[in-house]
Amino acid sequence: MGKRDIMAKILPNGRGVWVPIDHGVTDFPAKGLENLESTITKLIAAEVDVIVAHKGVVNRFSHLCAGTTTSMIAHLSASTRHGGDHQSNKVLVGSVKEAIKRGAVGVSCQVNIGSPTEASMLERMGYVTTDAYMNDVPTLGMIYVRGKNVNIMENDTTQGYAHAARIAFELGCDAAKTVWTGSAESFAKVCQAAPIPLLVAGGPSTGNSKQILRMVKQSLDAGGSGVCMGRQIFAHKDVTAITKALVMIVHHGVSVEEAIERCSL
Repeated sequence: MGKRDIMAKILPNGRGVWVPIDHGVTDFPAKGLENLESTITKLIAAEVDVIVAHKGVVNRFSHLCAGTTTSMIAHLSASTRHGGDHQSNKVLVGSVKEAIKRGAVGVSCQVNIGSPTEASMLERMGYVTTDAYMNDVPTLGMIYVRGKNVNIMENDTTQGYAHAARIAFELGCDAAKTVWTGSAESFAKVCQAAPIPLLVAGGPSTGNSKQILRMVKQSLDAGGSGVCMGRQIFAHKDVTAITKALVMIVHHGVSVEEAIERCSL
């Protein structure tokens, strides 16, 4: 299966519900990730399009996706809470060919712009997108605006996230994870900055289902392509219900109110 076919599966009709569960490398214990098989099984049953995980998780659990609508993408970037001044420096911990051999259909790479080690992370992303291109597999770019060197341009209502999306596109990513910028107007500017699918993140778990679903609906209306959301899903008190609600909104055009009612949230 080539990249075009993979993209058609993981972003049906140009939209996707992607769930990153790579957090256990950065921090653990992590609520909702104690029993990975149980969480992954629930996500697959709810028909998410992609689960983003580190290569060991892909290797162990990707077989669960066989015959389903769900695929796994291997996240190649890592750092831990114990890194001190280098905590934001995401290093590469795998390769494209290895990820595919372990059961992934694509790869993911992270850059923290504004970090003192930004240049090294950009270079690593360049290596990953080149390698992925040569092997005909998609790359997800996770580009965050964080670090002491962040320098937001005057009147940038996106707070650097339009620039982050543009970086992902120009460095060869096929899709990118972004952040809700607080308004439909500013988020539309993020989406206009890059002609690739942009998937909105969820941030720290809040447990407020209505708030997160409304944000997702607003992001779609402003030009977003779905979600790449971790803790708001896997740390939710009802993983199955919140995931099904997101699938309804992203893929079936269901209203927030109807999704809440149908999923008993």
